[in-house]
Amino acid sequence: MFDKILIANRGEIACRVIKTARRMGIKTVAVYSDADRDALHVQMADEAVHIGPAPAAESYLVIDKILEACKQTGAQAVHPGYGFLSEREAFPKALEAAGITFIGPHPAAIAAMGDKIESKKAAAEANVSTVPGYLGVIESPEQAVTIAEEIGFPVMIKASAGGGGKGMRIAHSSAEVADGFARARSEAASSFGDDRVFVEKFITDPRHIEIQVIGDKHGNVIYLGERECSIQRRNQKVIEEAPSPLLDEETRRKMGEQAVALAKAVGYDSAGTVEFVAGQDKSFYFLEMNTRLQVEHPVTEMITGLDLVELMIRVAAGEKLPLAQGDVKLNGWAVESRVYAEDPTRNFLPSIGRLVTYRPPAEGPDGTATVRNDTGVQEGGEIPIFYDPMIAKLVTHAATREEAIESQARALDAFAIEGIRHNIPFLSALMAHPRWRSGNLSTGFIAEEFPEGFSETPPEGDVARIIAAVAAAIDHLLNERKRGISDQMRPGAVQFERERVVLLGAEPHAVTISDEDEATIVAFESGQRLSVSSHWTPGQPVWTGTVGPHVVALQVRPIPNGVHLTHAGAAAAVRVYTKREAELAALMPEKTESGAGKALLCPMPGLVKSIPVKVGQEVKAGEALAVVEAMKMENVLRAERDGTIAKILAKEGESLAVDAVILEFA
Repeated sequence: MFDKILIANRGEIACRVIKTARRMGIKTVAVYSDADRDALHVQMADEAVHIGPAPAAESYLVIDKILEACKQTGAQAVHPGYGFLSEREAFPKALEAAGITFIGPHPAAIAAMGDKIESKKAAAEANVSTVPGYLGVIESPEQAVTIAEEIGFPVMIKASAGGGGKGMRIAHSSAEVADGFARARSEAASSFGDDRVFVEKFITDPRHIEIQVIGDKHGNVIYLGERECSIQRRNQKVIEEAPSPLLDEETRRKMGEQAVALAKAVGYDSAGTVEFVAGQDKSFYFLEMNTRLQVEHPVTEMITGLDLVELMIRVAAGEKLPLAQGDVKLNGWAVESRVYAEDPTRNFLPSIGRLVTYRPPAEGPDGTATVRNDTGVQEGGEIPIFYDPMIAKLVTHAATREEAIESQARALDAFAIEGIRHNIPFLSALMAHPRWRSGNLSTGFIAEEFPEGFSETPPEGDVARIIAAVAAAIDHLLNERKRGISDQMRPGAVQFERERVVLLGAEPHAVTISDEDEATIVAFESGQRLSVSSHWTPGQPVWTGTVGPHVVALQVRPIPNGVHLTHAGAAAAVRVYTKREAELAALMPEKTESGAGKALLCPMPGLVKSIPVKVGQEVKAGEALAVVEAMKMENVLRAERDGTIAKILAKEGESLAVDAVILEFA
């Protein structure tokens, strides 16, 4: 076994590998760029080596710098994590030449399966069912259009290297193919250093199901069940679960055996994932193979009880797999949510800045479930613009899918992040969505269920009553604290009215408040009485406790004369008044915000890649005005209406802050 390993990565996956290595008694070496000097993985590792400037192309993607860090620290092996160099064939070759072990598959397997074009050819040769498409490298937009028209729309334009939704576009017409081809090539080049793309048929209403495989250097390969990753946005996974609600035992076995056969055909000897696109009828086609540890590996670990990072390290050291296929047992259900630094109310555009508050839910038992949080950040840390926007992966495991989802919903409600925008409200809304809960999934789920994008909804029904009751209890607690203020001018206890009006936004709820044992009783006009109990104290960002029969958590943020509460994907500014205060508040004029004017604003911090318009040019609604790159994704900003360009204030190559003016209209 190795004495010391280097992790050629950053963020949560670097921290994840360090945890397992530490448990195995193996020393660890972190590498870091200028942007990650104070990052969590640097603090966790036994040693850390600086490898260059912030851009990945000048640090994490430079093989020579990783090799030099290994020589400098005496690391005997390298774990690549995912992304960056993890699927670059040249990396394990360079390590091998330097006498350093690669904790991953051998280079030939990466060449055969890590390249999407070559892997499809290998799958076809192995009689694995593949999606119809063109398996050659496409050289021009015109060739891409011709191929797409032959295959039939819609088609998927996809980068041959890498993954994570980068360099992928769905096209429904020839014009979309030409534009998508250029965007996919550019993203692929900047993310993976490889601009090759190919085109394949896009299966309508598909599901994304993948099989986890693990092999050793002695010819043994097994599969560890499946994961369903159908909840995606921009081809990037948002929620994953294991097992899949679609599959039965027979289909699971067929997919697993096919994945193993494919892995054995290339002598696969590490952890890898064979991805399939599945129809609602349980038909499935080989999509690609990821020759690395997947982002969503925790859900497989939770239902199998196996540590995939440990298995990767052991087989890299030459050990045999400690179990056979018959030893693999799937236990319960696991759900994972990817917490991203992005603004779901602004079309999920990236957000950067300091984590003023970062309080994840407690890991460990949650009633009958278990909570796990894989993260690479800490409170006070920075979310930089240069890398993937992932903050954490929140995982819950329980005996049933319903229990795992309930635990996930509670954990999301208890996850407090401030200082940047994040997608937790969106994830909470997903957990409450009836279609998600029913398991009726497809990769078009988000586009179909949120066609106008996401916005926090006002609370309704039971959620509204829970929020109103908690707001009333918070107000009552604050009043109780006021009673205890010493040296008050008026002698005797200050008396507060028991009858209150809780305003959820503009919706009033008349309540009566009383005390009973250690709980606050909130009685509504309808006659419903809710017992509210909590150990929450003012200043805490999360309220946890019981409301009636429910164990709940709510996000709490102070606002003038009230609190902003978020629960189960719903949010409301809540104010608690006496009846007379409510009457007066209703007479107050509402403040309205002025419009942004005739200007195109940069919706997120980013780098201006191009501005394909000129001053004086007339543009139509939907026409591209600018391309801004942030966190490795290119975002095309389009005209919302017809107009004429009056001024262009930004330049190509310029870094812009959020809401910076790019151009103005006449």
